[in-house]
Amino acid sequence: MSPSAALFIDITLWGSVAVLGFMVWRRGRAAALASAREGAMDFINIVPRITLGVIGAGYIAAVIPSEVFTDWLGPDSGWMGVLAATIAGAVTPGGPVIGFSIAAVALKVGGGTPQVIAYVISWALFAFQRLILWEIPFMPSRFVWFRAAVSLPFPFLAAALSMAIGKP
Repeated sequence: MSPSAALFIDITLWGSVAVLGFMVWRRGRAAALASAREGAMDFINIVPRITLGVIGAGYIAAVIPSEVFTDWLGPDSGWMGVLAATIAGAVTPGGPVIGFSIAAVALKVGGGTPQVIAYVISWALFAFQRLILWEIPFMPSRFVWFRAAVSLPFPFLAAALSMAIGKP
């Protein structure tokens, strides 16, 4: 990402926070303090997880030989790599710190863009433990399996679109 794009994103995010903060402040001091306290607690709780995920991603990159990623998810792995990435995304446990860290490592050590896109989309749509622990307990299982079935083409469609557009 270019420095100007990163700066634009930072300014946009901080500007959004400032606008929301102003809106809450207009509701009163108590609401502003409660919101700031809630946000600070979220920050305190999430920073260690993000730190562990980023450091853990570095360890994953050091432990798993890059040939594993390039053989299975490399640019030359084609549709079999997309299929492997889709399956890997579905069975990857954990939240965004784990899923995105693995994707970042895959890109860093030579994973193909379409394959890593398929991995991330599959992880977001089909993470098996999320289906079992969260979706089925809250929604009828028939609905959950139907949602998963109709979502199945998305990792493959995204990979195909990525292949058509080219490398970012």
